[in-house]
Amino acid sequence: MAEYDYDLFVIGAGSGGVRASRIASSYGAKVAVAEEFRVGGTCVIRGCVPKKLFVYASHFGEDFEDAEGFGWHVKEKPSFDWKKLVANKDKEIDRLNGLYIQTLNNAGVEILNGRATIKDKHTLDVAGKTVTAKYILVATGGTPFIPDFPGSELGFTSNEAFHLEELPKRIIISGGGYISTEFAGIFAGLGVDVTILYRRDMVLRGFDNELRQRAQDAMAEKGIKFHFNAVFESLEKQADGSIKAVLSDGTVLETDAVMHSVGRTPNTVGLGLENAGVQINDRGAIKVDDYSQTNVDHIYAVGDVTDRIALTPVAIKEGHAFADTVFGGKPTSADHFGVPSAVFTQPPIATVGLSEEDARAQYGEIKVFKSDFRPMRHTLAGREERALAKIIVDPKTDKVIGAHMIGPEAAEIIQGVAIAMKMGATKADFDRTVAIHPSSAEEFVLMR
Repeated sequence: MAEYDYDLFVIGAGSGGVRASRIASSYGAKVAVAEEFRVGGTCVIRGCVPKKLFVYASHFGEDFEDAEGFGWHVKEKPSFDWKKLVANKDKEIDRLNGLYIQTLNNAGVEILNGRATIKDKHTLDVAGKTVTAKYILVATGGTPFIPDFPGSELGFTSNEAFHLEELPKRIIISGGGYISTEFAGIFAGLGVDVTILYRRDMVLRGFDNELRQRAQDAMAEKGIKFHFNAVFESLEKQADGSIKAVLSDGTVLETDAVMHSVGRTPNTVGLGLENAGVQINDRGAIKVDDYSQTNVDHIYAVGDVTDRIALTPVAIKEGHAFADTVFGGKPTSADHFGVPSAVFTQPPIATVGLSEEDARAQYGEIKVFKSDFRPMRHTLAGREERALAKIIVDPKTDKVIGAHMIGPEAAEIIQGVAIAMKMGATKADFDRTVAIHPSSAEEFVLMR
């Protein structure tokens, strides 16, 4: 008889766990994955996929306005049905959930429905059933952080934002990162009065400062209000159903809804990691090496449950690298350098490599090339919103070490630029590339 029930047991069927499971199975491993909610993880079920669908929905208001400049006459004022959007989104998530289940089944991976906890170094409990595994992979992702203050339970997080029964008339969103700025654009685009509450004085910390300011200004132009250098002191439900929000600077605001968006924490509580002696850091994240291995040699972790880069494509890379390393005989570490990312604010931001500020701190002398332009689609519409593209270059090697953009289709454009940077492209390589005209993407090869 086999020493263990499974060669690999994966806790969590999100993007990283699913990729690791099916690749390990393709190498001949007997694999099972436990999931207590739905297959697909945060990104597919209650994160980037439904959020992007909501971004599309929220942008139609501006599109209807812009259409007039291109000769289209909207005879009646368009109306919006929140419940229909939510219902159609749910259908799409159901479809994707089914596809992920099908992918695992086709790969020969066994799916166990229920919460898994670690009992010892090779033993797990899955909804009351005991199983053993030679290797354990933890891929439980992260969970929204809810601050502790009087009345904090009156607010909701991004998990619940996709299932609101009614669209609020007013909302305060706390936080200044990806999720808060993206949802601010979503709600504002759907006609909600939006205020962002942030403890600092500029949103999107960590991004290039010039793009941060441009994004913040564009959001303000769209009617989003900002309250900086403060946090919630308390929330109190009023007799009319509204919420009284008292802030740390003494300001009192009235709103209909509050969304907590002040970060996410690794989902490690209650997993039983201590039973196997797995170490975590002071943020509650599982400590791993370059190969996603914990301090226990046969227990690994990938994705947001570790303290690395909390992005779905990174989790997928880590899961694949783990399977190659442990079951494929090809030791592989996921490359965390030069990871591109996008923020689907309105307009969107996309970036790869170093910001201007980080590049100056790291290299000292740098060259910065910019193109500040009005996208063609805004001209006939009469929209004054501008786009900005930037390239950061190391003058000693001529290599492009950073590329950034805010404007329509920024993510689609930066993805291609990221490939060039990964290959070590220089500014001269960009310069000798023929432009695609007319396009916004051409700006990256025309900067001088």
